[in-house]
Order: sequence, then C-alpha cells, then structure tokens
Amino acid sequence: MRYGMNLLLWTDTLTDQVLPLLDELKEIGFDTVEIPIFDTDPDKYVKWGKRFDQLGLSRTVVTARGADENPISPNASVRRKGIEANKRTLDCCAAVGCQVMAGAFHSALGQFSGKGPTEDERKWGVDAMRELAEHAEKSGVTLAVEYLNRFECYFLNTAADSARFCAEVNHPQCKIMYDTFHSNIEEKSIPEAIRTLKDCLVHVHISENDRSTPGAGNVRWDENFDTLKEIGYDGLLVVEAFGLALEKLVPATKIWRRMYQDERQLASDGLKFMKAEVAKRW
Repeated sequence: MRYGMNLLLWTDTLTDQVLPLLDELKEIGFDTVEIPIFDTDPDKYVKWGKRFDQLGLSRTVVTARGADENPISPNASVRRKGIEANKRTLDCCAAVGCQVMAGAFHSALGQFSGKGPTEDERKWGVDAMRELAEHAEKSGVTLAVEYLNRFECYFLNTAADSARFCAEVNHPQCKIMYDTFHSNIEEKSIPEAIRTLKDCLVHVHISENDRSTPGAGNVRWDENFDTLKEIGYDGLLVVEAFGLALEKLVPATKIWRRMYQDERQLASDGLKFMKAEVAKRW
C-alpha cells in the first residue's frame, strides 16, 4: 500500500512557498502528494516534476470543473470548454509525471439544476469522458472519476452511479475513485458500495465525516478498510482534509472553523491512522 497527502489542506497552486511543506510531508513519512491543478501550463509542471523526483515523492493530481466549463452543460460551447480544460489538465499531469488524475471533472462543482441528471446530460457526460479517456491514453494517465455527495453535485452521487457511468464510457483509461466522506453521506451500505467498484477502483480518499483528521470522527472505518481488503485493493490511500487556508474552497467545503490542532498534526495523525488500519488487515 502507498500513502499520500492532498495539498488542498494548504494550497490550490504550486509555488516555491510549498517547498518546505513538501520536505515536511516526506519527513512525516508520506511517499506521495496529491497536487491540485487549475493553472494549466505544462512547462511549469515539467519543472515541478523534476523537483518531486529530487524529493523522492510520487504524485497524483486532483482537479474539478466549474460552471463556465461544465462538460454536461446544455450549451455546446460550454461543454467544449470543459472537455478542453480537462485535456489541458491531463497534459499537465503527464508533464509533472503522475499517472492518475482524480476529482470531480465530470460536471460542474456546486452547480445544480433542481433535479437529477437528464438523459441528455448523461449522454453528454459519457461522450465527454470518452473523448477525455482517449486523450489520456496517449499520455498514459488514468482518469479516477470521483462521485460527490448531493450537496456538491447532482451528476454522480453513488458508487452504483459511478460504476454504471464507467461501464458506459467503456474505455480502459476511465476508472473510478472512492471517497470515504462522500460515501458516508450517500451510501446505505459501505461494503456494497466498495464491492460495486471492485473492477474499476483505482484511487481512494481517506476523509473524515467533518473533513478533519481521519480516525477522529464518525466514518465507519472498519467497514471501509475491511471491504477494501476483501476486494484486494492495494493501491494509493490519500488523506483529503480541508481547513481555513483557502477561502475560495469555502463555498464547496463549507468549512469555516478549525477542527484540528494544526496541519502537521492532522497529516501525521492521518498517516499513522491509515498505516495502523492497513497493518491490522494486509
């Protein structure tokens, strides 16, 4: 098993200011960092790829789409913007040397229609993701599509939704990721949700019910880890937590109070928690 930390606890962009943080995460014991990509300049990420190599850190990417580049918009030009934005992000993934692009890039984060997805939206979503998967195949990047809870999106909300979507896209580069926070809200059965994703699961976010320190809240951790072991998952576990560092994330995360001692303590405790749970089972 490999262990990662999502940098969105601190930042949504890579600058020289994060270099001490990367050293710190390596010192704590992480072997992977999950980097947010919203600035899509491949040349920038080639340089960062070399820095990560020097630090001995592998990386994955997390990204999302907004209303002005929504791949399931009724406006064809907006859909095209979403597809092209995803392709540019993929190019940056390849440039920085990562093999997985995770996140809610299937539709617009935080935009709602007042009802569930229409047949047209499903078709647009599948077509957009298949085109993206074909682009991903050229660069060797795997798409880890993330389903979100109903308060953040309406397109993909459950493991069953996601597995069906993946089957409809029907491309080897299109897979699904699982997040313990979203499943804690949406799934009636955690074991059944994870079993549903058995054949398409490539990435896991370890996230507490209040988005703070994993293991310190109410997520059904035994069910999660027991079933990940049952299906033979042996990939990357990434701590995803949010705090107060990024004001622009507040509309999505709804976090405006500190729920942990400090970021280093959260990262350190999160890693210890994951390793302890894995040691019990694997």
